[in-house]
Amino acid sequence: MKKATPKSFEEALKRLEALTQAMQSSEMPLEEALAAYQEGNELVQYCQNKLAEVEQKLHVLDEGGLKELSLEAE
Repeated sequence: MKKATPKSFEEALKRLEALTQAMQSSEMPLEEALAAYQEGNELVQYCQNKLAEVEQKLHVLDEGGLKELSLEAE
């Protein structure tokens, strides 16, 4: 049974942290550990893809002429 795709980057990180903690703190049967490892790899890939998307959007915005906002009077 395939796990559902996370709804957000934060949700994926939360699940990844839970998996990591479970694998470190208990005597997980081999099959469960393998499944947790596979799910963790999928979550890492999801997070990397989301970060790459955001990075690409920032590059587009920077090239479009957006500059750092300064709220101090000049």
